[in-house]
Amino acid sequence: MIRPPSRRSILLGATGALGAGMLGGCDRLGEMAWFKRTLATGEDANHFVQRLLLTERTLAPEYAEADISPFFKPNGTEDPPDKAYKALARRKFAGFQLEMGGLVEKPFRISLADLRKLPPRTQITRHDCVEGWSCIGKWTDVPLSELLQPAVLKPNARYVVFHCADTMDQGEAAGAEDADDAEAPAANPNPNMARKAAGTGSAKGAGDPPDGAPAKDAGTTEPVRFYESIDLVDAYHPQTILAYEMNGQTLPVAHGAPLRLRLERNLGYKQAKYVMRIEVVEGFADIGEGKGGYWEDQGYAWYGGI
Repeated sequence: MIRPPSRRSILLGATGALGAGMLGGCDRLGEMAWFKRTLATGEDANHFVQRLLLTERTLAPEYAEADISPFFKPNGTEDPPDKAYKALARRKFAGFQLEMGGLVEKPFRISLADLRKLPPRTQITRHDCVEGWSCIGKWTDVPLSELLQPAVLKPNARYVVFHCADTMDQGEAAGAEDADDAEAPAANPNPNMARKAAGTGSAKGAGDPPDGAPAKDAGTTEPVRFYESIDLVDAYHPQTILAYEMNGQTLPVAHGAPLRLRLERNLGYKQAKYVMRIEVVEGFADIGEGKGGYWEDQGYAWYGGI
């Protein structure tokens, strides 16, 4: 019997064909409007294929303890430079409270201690990075659905946005809110990943004033912090969790303490670290540069399904 192609083989085949066609002229293609539209169409196709071939509760593969990688590579920021975050880390995140808000009937804040009292989920899954490497880790966490249910989403809620302490461009005034840390952060914590914030000639960013508000003084900047978003299908998936433990130990700072998103049916860049606040929204046109995530604002696909 001839088996139909798997979803993964369809996506990998399409990606490979696209990559082969790009090798000769990436720079030229990247400037062409039709090619940008094609990439957007490819993202829509990826989203469509995943929703077509998987049910809303289809699980990503889970593994045995023996499969856990001896070294799980940290990626992106490994130690946020913000003074407020450093102060929390020194206190082992005592006093930290996760904020849930946006389009919810019952916004709330919850401490790590109270998060640990909620029904936990432990899963051993593979992290697939867009750079081409993979690692298997064990995560213990709170399913995101356990936080969304008591918040009671409003009828127009469509997406969940994760706001993080991971600063991608420091700006001039970042960290000033915490005077306990005498060591000033570097001017740019992620020189290979940052973009300019509002007031420096960039497109609309996280620090921009609302339309019609007075412009900032020329040359001033504000911190540009990492954010990411998912739709409600992924938000309520049983493997979508906020992890506070990794491999049986408290989640390390390098891997996103105090909380990191695990979104096991998506690539690693979607799995936000250092989650401080969750916002339920109808759309994200007014967040960051309106693409739904920090890396998406830089050109990555919003939907990172695998």
